[in-house]
Amino acid sequence: MPRLRIDLAYDGTGFSGWAAQPGRRTVEGELGAALTTILRVPDPVRLVVAGRTDAGVHARGQVAHSDIPDEPYAALSGRSDRTPDRAAMDRLNAVLPPDIVVHRVTAAPPGFDARFSALSRRYRYRTCDDRASLDPLRRHDTVVVPDRLDVVAMDMAARTLLGLNDFAAFCKRREGATTIRTLLAYGWERDADGTLVATVEADAFCHSMVRALVGAVVPVGMGRAEVTFPAEVQRRGIRDPRVKVMPAHGLSLEEVRYPPDDDLAARADEARARRAETARATTG
Repeated sequence: MPRLRIDLAYDGTGFSGWAAQPGRRTVEGELGAALTTILRVPDPVRLVVAGRTDAGVHARGQVAHSDIPDEPYAALSGRSDRTPDRAAMDRLNAVLPPDIVVHRVTAAPPGFDARFSALSRRYRYRTCDDRASLDPLRRHDTVVVPDRLDVVAMDMAARTLLGLNDFAAFCKRREGATTIRTLLAYGWERDADGTLVATVEADAFCHSMVRALVGAVVPVGMGRAEVTFPAEVQRRGIRDPRVKVMPAHGLSLEEVRYPPDDDLAARADEARARRAETARATTG
């Protein structure tokens, strides 16, 4: 059962998130069905993903893996001179809907796990504070806010959250899951077209964490909260009604970083052990 690494991108507008759900259109559902189709196997192909994006969230740098039968995979090349990896990419893109694109399919190195081997995930959030300047072609990945924003103040506020912290105030709690994360980067800048863009990178993210982190600094940009406000919310450790979870369509998963191949297995083992320890502590 060789393990494949699949690098892909998608427009999240028409999806109910990554994870397969009965009766709903999801990225996992579409990609799993496409793999099952091209491999001509009787059982649905299972996928593991680096970051389970929510409904409406986009991705340019998503990574997934799948363990698939050896013979059907080797047969993908047919009579062509394509490698099975190239044939898999071509065939997937031929059957997938246009809002999903597979950029690459490769044999995963030993020990690779799309989720647990990852060192970090980097997201981007786009918002516009001047509707007249909004590019209508970007309306599906840019959130419009009604007030002019002070990007310098937002950037200063965002940087107060960096480091290893408990981000419970910015997460939807899940049983057995920790809210302690290392926020590696969080900054804001204004692009040449006037759009405000946030870059957020962490070792991992809780459910809705990125959009809540954005929502924590927007009041600062509007002049309704001090630069210290996000850090104060973080230290209190409880949800603050002034922190709004921002709309999903402004968010895009841009990159997942992994260690060198020789360190993939150790990184995955470390991440699994930390998750198991957290689950034991939560259940008492």
